[in-house]
Amino acid sequence: MTFMYDSVVETEETEDLLRKYKDEIDDLNSLMTISCSLCSTLDYSVLMESMLYTFMYQAKILGVALFVLDTLDADVYKLGMNYSGMELDHDIDYVIPENSPIVQLLLQNKTVMTIEELRKCLPDCPDVTVLESLKPTLIVPFLLKNNLNGILLLGDRIGGIDIPSCYSAKEKKYLKTLATFCAVSLNNVALVDRASTDMMTHLRSKYFFFSRLNDELNLAVAQNMKLSVIMYDIDYFKSVNDRYGHSCGDFVLTTVAEIILANIRSKDLACRYGGEEITVMLYNTDLSEAVLVAERIRKRIEEYDFFYKNQHISVTISGGVSVFDVEKTGVLTGKQLVDYADAALYRSKTKGRNCIEYTE
Repeated sequence: MTFMYDSVVETEETEDLLRKYKDEIDDLNSLMTISCSLCSTLDYSVLMESMLYTFMYQAKILGVALFVLDTLDADVYKLGMNYSGMELDHDIDYVIPENSPIVQLLLQNKTVMTIEELRKCLPDCPDVTVLESLKPTLIVPFLLKNNLNGILLLGDRIGGIDIPSCYSAKEKKYLKTLATFCAVSLNNVALVDRASTDMMTHLRSKYFFFSRLNDELNLAVAQNMKLSVIMYDIDYFKSVNDRYGHSCGDFVLTTVAEIILANIRSKDLACRYGGEEITVMLYNTDLSEAVLVAERIRKRIEEYDFFYKNQHISVTISGGVSVFDVEKTGVLTGKQLVDYADAALYRSKTKGRNCIEYTE
């Protein structure tokens, strides 16, 4: 009888151990799947959305917010559109300085914390109030080596018998590991962003533009969408450099780029094609809409007061528009679509510049 009792106890212990290992393997498989998904995109907005919804699902929460550095050399963590399901107070500026005691504490502790634990450690820190206003249940640092790539706030958990309001030690460990994968993905996107961005104008590089354009063309074919390209060239740009100097030319080019970026959507794309040429891709946009956008930008630049070192400089641009419509043009490469826009740009120059032409 004693032998049989010992066997039963041993069997129960073995089953418990097997269940524990099975749970750990399931967690690892889940993390590997999520990691592969996060690493499959280098698009910042897509990655951000994926991370937010991944944490909402994995942590069973109703809201999430992520403070991130805008650029690799930024000195504040910002909450822009990086949140979902959380109520914001529009009187609060949702930024955390890079030298904030919060950042130092998270780097030192290297662990997840509740807002109560954070307040206890930093009773006099005004930045804690910014986080408190979002009513987080848990604060998860995105740590990579000795860098803090983001500060994630988890909102209220979904109610239910199987979902306690507080996090277990196992859940915290899982979320911390998941945050590490997110930190790596964010760092990769930031590095690609810097490598594929013209540092003066903050426009994308030509290589990045064609890579994204070809991807969007494939999508347009599959979903029968239209896609437009605008090719711009600053009129008499060499004369600006010769008359006012190259630093003035840089100012004009940078300002033109800012005006263009301010007048397109986040899902569109602008690149410095070469010299003073700027190319724009308009997502899911037909010819008439693209011409309207191109003309609006041309007019904004014509009316803008380029004021440099006490001098008012008149600047205009010429533009050419092409459109991809699989029913009319058939399947095109990105290079062909840009060449069509370039041909239209050439016609605008021959007609006296400061105008928009298009290729159907």
